[in-house]
Amino acid sequence: MGEDFAFWLAYLTNGKHLAFYASFRFTILAAVFGALLALVFGLLGAMARNSRFAPLRWLGTIYIMMVRGIPDVLFFLFFPLAFEQSVEWALSLSVCSAEARAGSAWPPCPAANLFFSTTEYLILACVSLGIIFGAFTANVIHGAMRAVPRGQLEAGRAYGMSEFQVLTRIHVRQMWIYALPGLSNVWLLLIKATSLLSLLQINDIVWWAGQLGSPNFLPQAGLVHGDWRWAYYTVLFVFYIFVTLGSEQVFRRLTAWARRGMPLEA
Repeated sequence: MGEDFAFWLAYLTNGKHLAFYASFRFTILAAVFGALLALVFGLLGAMARNSRFAPLRWLGTIYIMMVRGIPDVLFFLFFPLAFEQSVEWALSLSVCSAEARAGSAWPPCPAANLFFSTTEYLILACVSLGIIFGAFTANVIHGAMRAVPRGQLEAGRAYGMSEFQVLTRIHVRQMWIYALPGLSNVWLLLIKATSLLSLLQINDIVWWAGQLGSPNFLPQAGLVHGDWRWAYYTVLFVFYIFVTLGSEQVFRRLTAWARRGMPLEA
């Protein structure tokens, strides 16, 4: 019994497992900052779609419809790659010769080749999540803003409020009660999308689970363990379930906050 305990203690506290535990921060940071950016993009997109200015309204509609129609994985890969190659192209204009730029190699010269760190890829991942789920958030907020009774807005104008005051003090304030159920679904979808971080060369929890759970052979010691990926993926299942349960509690409290001061439905 003591030998088994010593084995598992040494196994679960080795350097690779400590890196695995530390990688949970990438998932949490991507979810939190991706959600904040999604909320910002969603509010801007919804206000643009509800705008009385036609070009702004078209821009909001195009953003919502285009991003919602593109598969998440494709857009998640496209934006960081497009950003990276755009920066390399701009950099090549100043550090590469004209002959090198005329060739077919990419980047045109070694001096224009970028090597992003994990932090930089994480920032790009957060922005990608914000853009993708900002479109879903904008659609939810757009519907919630239309659900606010028009009489409430007219009452604000009758009291002498400006359009901006009506928007911020009445329209946006009252739309949260209609938006929160949809926003909770968008948040859970975003949480699931954080499993794509490994596609951007980020050693996240999914990448480490696959690495640590794979069959591990050492010539000098024989078979250390077989295919244990099922065990590591089970840990991830439990982690995401707990995140989901915690999220439901948070949104329940937010819904109670949003209902304060509003008339109860019959």
